[in-house]
Amino acid sequence: MTLDSKSPTGPLEKQWTTYKNSAKLIAPNNKRKFELIVVGSGLAGASAAATLAEQGFNIKCFCYQDSPRRAHSIAAQGGINAAKNYQNDGDSIYRLFYDTIKGGDFRSRESNVYRLAEVSSAIIDQCVAQGVPFAREYGGLLANRSFGGAQVSRTFYARGQTGQQLLLGAYQEMSAQIARGQIRMFPRTEMLDLVLIDGHAKGIIVRDMVTGEISSHAGDAVLLCTGGYGNVFYLSTNAKGCNVTATYRAHKHGALFANPCYTQIHPTCIPVSGDYQSKLTLMSESLRNDGRVWVPKRKEDCGKNPAEIPEDARDYYLERKYPSYGNLAPRDISSRSAKEACDDGRGVGPGGRGVYLDFADSIARLGLDTVQERYGNLFEMYQNITGENAYERPMRIYPAVHYTMGGLWVDYNLMSNVPGLHVLGEANFSDHGANRLGASALMQGLADGYFVIPYTIGEYLTTQFGKKKAGTSHPAFTDAMKAVTGRTRKFLDIQGARSVDSFHRELGLLMWDKCGMARDKAGLTEALEKIPQLREEFWRDVRVLGKGEELNQSLEKAGRVADFMEFGELMCRDALEREESCGGHFRSEYQTGEGEALRNDDTCMHVACWQYGNGGGPKLIKEPLVYETVHPATRSYK
Repeated sequence: MTLDSKSPTGPLEKQWTTYKNSAKLIAPNNKRKFELIVVGSGLAGASAAATLAEQGFNIKCFCYQDSPRRAHSIAAQGGINAAKNYQNDGDSIYRLFYDTIKGGDFRSRESNVYRLAEVSSAIIDQCVAQGVPFAREYGGLLANRSFGGAQVSRTFYARGQTGQQLLLGAYQEMSAQIARGQIRMFPRTEMLDLVLIDGHAKGIIVRDMVTGEISSHAGDAVLLCTGGYGNVFYLSTNAKGCNVTATYRAHKHGALFANPCYTQIHPTCIPVSGDYQSKLTLMSESLRNDGRVWVPKRKEDCGKNPAEIPEDARDYYLERKYPSYGNLAPRDISSRSAKEACDDGRGVGPGGRGVYLDFADSIARLGLDTVQERYGNLFEMYQNITGENAYERPMRIYPAVHYTMGGLWVDYNLMSNVPGLHVLGEANFSDHGANRLGASALMQGLADGYFVIPYTIGEYLTTQFGKKKAGTSHPAFTDAMKAVTGRTRKFLDIQGARSVDSFHRELGLLMWDKCGMARDKAGLTEALEKIPQLREEFWRDVRVLGKGEELNQSLEKAGRVADFMEFGELMCRDALEREESCGGHFRSEYQTGEGEALRNDDTCMHVACWQYGNGGGPKLIKEPLVYETVHPATRSYK
């Protein structure tokens, strides 16, 4: 198989304009002849559904939440990037593009990333027009703050609720189209399989999560906007419902999975407090604007009250190691630095798995009112969870799984190698390389939905004119329905002794230990031996309570964990094959003398795309990464 990125030719800064000027168009009277299936209603799904419906397409949108406005995008806190240069501090489209390429450790496709930077400004204008309450300066202009991996202020924000406010903006646009009848919404509905007809994506199989009814839906194209797979680790900052099922089932039908080992560890999370926990809580990266990260210099001081540790006994290790960026070093570097400090025995809090994020200097410099205005809801959340007042005592933070840069492979049109299957937002691999910079996830989701897919989907749909539409009576739907029903029955018939959660927790711990913040050949090899054994035990001894024809969360979890059991093995295989360290993928064997990631550009300058093996093991297909505008260099933030 040969992969064609379909990236336009010519100067990078003109490619998107050239593309739009020559894109294949569909007349308004023809758009209403097409029905599109959108799976997911977060920022990517909601913006795509609303925009395509406004254009006249008929949309079916599916989400497993009880309302589109409860999609996990609401959990994003700190902000959204855009190159508007409101601060007049030297920002530009090119600088945002370069920061994103560099932040991803030169492992992303130039054309896609430049387009993302180019449309970023339009996103802000769109959201302001919707009434999104971005923070403003005293004179009324939109405010900006800094995020990790950048030396300019380009992040627009709504206190610590940016994702929620952006999603409400997209949701109100969806609601208008629902009222018009252009969008049919299917909440509390989970996609369980993709249906292909003559090799093209033409529908999905879903389960009503309230009644248990399994049904099929046909369309002219399918858009997967289903987020990432961080919950393979069990403990993550993701909502418990986040899963890999939609993209992994598409993978099993031939869609290539790209760079699955690229997972992001967020440095600013509330540390684990006990074995009973089922998820972790994110503290926005925006806090690193005004908070200083430190640990005691001496192990003997770790148990002391932080107020008793004098300034000269504190190690502000990010400021020491990366003076140019300090506390705003990128997430992967900041996370590894925290782990190193804790591994050195200088961690604070229970188990020594924490570092301090201290606001004392900022409160003294800016005043308590200003800090409260910027971050108040985050401080409230921290106190509700920990019982500690972070205005008076430094926050304790520790890295945790947060985001996944890997996803289904897509070309410049956001279409996978399966014709008709388009993938948007975190579910695709295209923009972030080996590490995502903060505040870029919201930017990508809205860029894909509002400004990219409305132009690019015509490239596929214009090839479908005159072709007979296949309905759900087609044998492909019948066969898919039988397969899904049989899989459901199989879960219920096992009647083993172990809960689904117990298997998920064991898999997650194995993945965190062997394929987490640091990986090595021995650990990955061990994981590749143990995961198949655990998967075999799962299918032999899992116990799923209840029936299929009812609300059954145990059954929902079983399907998702079964996919994680297979997908976790693919992640480890990808991490083992990539013999280098880059971004969030840190192989202990490949590091500089100072402990920094050591890339291998000679043999690893590619996107690793995995084809499902159908029993014969996955097959690796590489898309070479060619840099014509930027020159890959050692990634330094010192």
